[in-house]
Amino acid sequence: MNKLFTFGKYLKKKFKTKVKKVPISIPGFTCPNIDGTVARGGCVFCENESFSPNFQKEKFTLNLYSTENPLLQKQLKSLKSQFFNTVPLLKKYYGAKKFIVYFQSFTNTYAPFSTLKTLYEKALSFPEVIGISIGTRTDSITDETLEYLAWLSKKHEIWIEYGIQTSNNETLKRINRGHDFENVIKTINKTKNMKLNVCGHLIFGLPGETQKDMLKSVEDSINLNIDSIKFHPLYVTNNTLLANDYKKGKFIPITEEEYIDTLIKAIKMLPNHISIQRMTAGTKNLLAPNWCKNKSTQLSHIHKALKKAGIKL
Repeated sequence: MNKLFTFGKYLKKKFKTKVKKVPISIPGFTCPNIDGTVARGGCVFCENESFSPNFQKEKFTLNLYSTENPLLQKQLKSLKSQFFNTVPLLKKYYGAKKFIVYFQSFTNTYAPFSTLKTLYEKALSFPEVIGISIGTRTDSITDETLEYLAWLSKKHEIWIEYGIQTSNNETLKRINRGHDFENVIKTINKTKNMKLNVCGHLIFGLPGETQKDMLKSVEDSINLNIDSIKFHPLYVTNNTLLANDYKKGKFIPITEEEYIDTLIKAIKMLPNHISIQRMTAGTKNLLAPNWCKNKSTQLSHIHKALKKAGIKL
């Protein structure tokens, strides 16, 4: 890859205008790795109610087997308010003309089909929305939902974002992921067979992983024929299992130098058709590493490294 192919460029080329994603967090959604369906406590890096007294948990939470949803009206109201509060900012600061509603927090296919259908269709009904992107796990989506999304994709831009994290099964066990890489292969193959767009999320710096392991995950993800990718450094936040290990000296976060070196090597591996949606990340509730505090500074360092590596922005 001699020129960086970003998701923004993909959207601009397809829709002939600037398109931005509107991140949405739906109340009542949770995760099978938190509620006990596959495990408890979540992934080691996940901040949840097991560790955080400030975690906002609904009295009623949804899963694939819920038979009722008393939160639906609240969810619809929250979806609407978040969208209309965010759009003016995206128009003002980025000049956005069209939007994709991004169901971001938790596992956004882990609910009864009727609830998902109602929320997705509501999002698609908003002015200037050309599609939706759905963040989820590969063990938390049904054939019914996939078939419905494939039907929606005939008229709308539909993306499913799967948290791959790593292709190393030992690491997946170590981080308490709750599924193996074989599950990822099976689900993404099924999704692609339905001609749906797939974005894979990868984390660099997971406990016990070398750069070789990280780049193997990139290679394995490429071989799954994904359409887009997100790269993310593993940072430590309070109220997580990882924070406990960090405080005890059992976990040392990835350095900025190692992360950027791995990122550049990963980007060079990407075929020209795979767009990049994220190159780094940070959070306000940061415990470590300190270099993840300022995303603008991170991106500045990454852009310099890209230029040095001969990759044009």
